[in-house]
Amino acid sequence: MRATNILLEMKFQVGNVEIGGGQLFLIAGPCVIESEEHALKMAECINGVARALKVPYIFKASYDKANRTSIESFRGLGISEGLRILRKVADTVHVPVLTDVHEAGDVQRVSEVADVLQIPAFLCRQTDLLIAAGKSGRAVNIKKGQFVSPWDMRHAVAKVREAGNDKVFLTERGVSFGYNNLVVDMRSLPIMREFAPVVFDATHSVQMPSAASAEGTAVSGGQPQFIPMLSRSAVAAGVDGVFMEVHDNPAQAKSDGANALDLKLLRGVLNQLLAVDKAVREQPTPQETVN
Repeated sequence: MRATNILLEMKFQVGNVEIGGGQLFLIAGPCVIESEEHALKMAECINGVARALKVPYIFKASYDKANRTSIESFRGLGISEGLRILRKVADTVHVPVLTDVHEAGDVQRVSEVADVLQIPAFLCRQTDLLIAAGKSGRAVNIKKGQFVSPWDMRHAVAKVREAGNDKVFLTERGVSFGYNNLVVDMRSLPIMREFAPVVFDATHSVQMPSAASAEGTAVSGGQPQFIPMLSRSAVAAGVDGVFMEVHDNPAQAKSDGANALDLKLLRGVLNQLLAVDKAVREQPTPQETVN
């Protein structure tokens, strides 16, 4: 079985998506909201693929990317316009929506629209932000910081739960490996699943943060050719869901295009993940065969 007894006790619902219940789900969308038209197009296209493959789906896009490397980089459309568009996506496409929240003061406003509040990796230890997100009553996705061990993420989870909210899950997005590179230690996935459902971020894990900065350009690179392989590995390790930033034209994306999955590749990647997921779920774990 994929889900342990402990995890079954932690499952919860986000719209029509069950988190931690044993069925693989997808979180996907463009890194940042670029326009209403583009957000709706991406949500409809991704949802169409997910529905055809019977994969539960949560739309993801940020109204503000407050941690861009350069002050000249596109941050988003702002909280008012961004939330208006996210509400339209939810009402039009009929999918749950997830977005980043960077400040405790924004939580209440964002929680009126978003089904899932996402804590950015760089802020995963910010106590006030975590407590505010917990008190909102919305589901909370905490991205594991590139600088944090998997076992220390139990403390971030505890902060949300101490606020009275058990609807919390974790997302792995790689660990800093020297400068301008990330690696994924697959051991982190089962470690974190001991205290919360876990999602694998397949696109930020192939990011090369600020890779061009040494040449004077504050632009991140990426290796999107490794998205399918790392995703398959994570599903084989038993994650609950997969997170992907997906764009219909990554070369023209206003944020993180270098590590985004091209929309036209999504169906093929998901088909592979479903095959791996099915194979893993149908086999008992080694511990179950010992006796």
